[in-house]
Amino acid sequence: MSLRVRVYAVFLLFLCAWTSPSFADDMRLPDSARFPQAQAERLIKALNLMPGFADVQEEYDDGGPRLVERNINLNIGGHSGSEATLDDLGHHAGYFQLEHTHAAKMFYFFFESRGSKADDPVVLWMTGGPGCSSELAVFYENGPFKIADNLTLVWNDYGWDKVSNLIFVDQPTGTGFSYSTDVRDFRHDENGVSNDMYDFLQAFFKEHPKYANNDFFITGESYAGHYIPAVTSRVHQGNKDNKGLPINLKGFAIGNGLTDPSIQYKAYTDYALEMGLITEADYKRINKIYPACELSIKLCGTKGTISCFASYLVCNSIFSSIISIAGNINYYDVRKQCSGSLCYDFSNMEKYLNQGSVRDALGVGDRKFVSCSPTVYEAMLTDWMRNLEVGIPTLIEDGIKLLVYAGEYDLICNWLGNSRWVNSMEWSGHEDFTKAPTKPFLVDDKEAGLITSYGPLSFLKVHDAGHMVPMDQPKAALEMLKRWTQGSSLDDSSEMLETVTRSSGKSSLV
Repeated sequence: MSLRVRVYAVFLLFLCAWTSPSFADDMRLPDSARFPQAQAERLIKALNLMPGFADVQEEYDDGGPRLVERNINLNIGGHSGSEATLDDLGHHAGYFQLEHTHAAKMFYFFFESRGSKADDPVVLWMTGGPGCSSELAVFYENGPFKIADNLTLVWNDYGWDKVSNLIFVDQPTGTGFSYSTDVRDFRHDENGVSNDMYDFLQAFFKEHPKYANNDFFITGESYAGHYIPAVTSRVHQGNKDNKGLPINLKGFAIGNGLTDPSIQYKAYTDYALEMGLITEADYKRINKIYPACELSIKLCGTKGTISCFASYLVCNSIFSSIISIAGNINYYDVRKQCSGSLCYDFSNMEKYLNQGSVRDALGVGDRKFVSCSPTVYEAMLTDWMRNLEVGIPTLIEDGIKLLVYAGEYDLICNWLGNSRWVNSMEWSGHEDFTKAPTKPFLVDDKEAGLITSYGPLSFLKVHDAGHMVPMDQPKAALEMLKRWTQGSSLDDSSEMLETVTRSSGKSSLV
């Protein structure tokens, strides 16, 4: 980038900060909401919860092969809904020593399907942040079990492993149990993220060749709205180049994600006004920030530079202004108050994963688990405002289907912004998609959401859910995954997920 553009980016940042209508409001916020590094720590909550500082530790290296995986038995209470034993079901945890890094190791869970292992698809889940562990999803959203108050595990009747072979990965390097002893391994853009994930998937399918021909889907949430298109494109390109093992890629799904910042940041005030979080006067005042935000995003472009960091600070003043007015709301679910610094209490997860017996079972040694890494977050700041929508049309034109879904009560990655970027995306089916009817998404013969579909593209607005749809509406989320991966129409209520509750002997729909 030229010196002139660098100087302009810095000038733009400070001009916006000192002249924006929200500046007086921001000055009433605590220091943590006003200064860049502290703001980063605060806003780590603003796309995926749970900040925390990872301890610097010595490298844990057993000197073994590049991918080391073990079977795990975490003593889950209740009935799994399957006649198979836990050993037969196949729960695994492992480390992959990442290629093309200096000392990075990536941690993952792999849960084989409680349904039909041979026939069910393989589904990859990535949590966002950036820098937040996918264990959040494992224990509170769509994993096979949940944590009880006494720190024991109980089966999740709506775990996505009921209809898929499910992988959760701690990524990028430095997230959750994944780590490196070399700072050069921290990623700053989606090229590094997607190449690491591609290397992991190649190693995973070599380790599990019986799943190599199963349908493969990439899913995730929040900042994974960046990760998912990048990783999907990388896998698709690897297949086209005939390099490595072919991966049977069929589709990708983004849940309450950040994908096209220019469109989604413009939607903040519209959504906040619609939900009664701000007044019409607030709306007009905060909207005066957006032209500077839009210009800074254009300077950021798609490659990620110093101007992208300036853009991050400028545009997030829109969100900060709304929060300063709305007060103590939970910006992941505006129906609720924010209770404590995290808005949700997920402390049992850290307590559980930091038990010595659990660490031993997972094979992570003495490594302390931390839910979110500020180091990873800050390393990815120049990636934040990049537009990841630009690579999606090529994917769907090549027949790889996309599902974008969003809980209707989430502010931070709200359904309105997601709907707008999906509807504005230019591809051969664009006009037909915009004309497609919106139909009810039925679960148990009740409307659980609204679905619009045409060809390989679907958008689902989920009722009575916030940022984490599988946590708020687990039955609807499982039904969504089942119909979508099996090729059924999401507006078709004829296919329901029927399981038998063994303890009661009664049938129930899940």
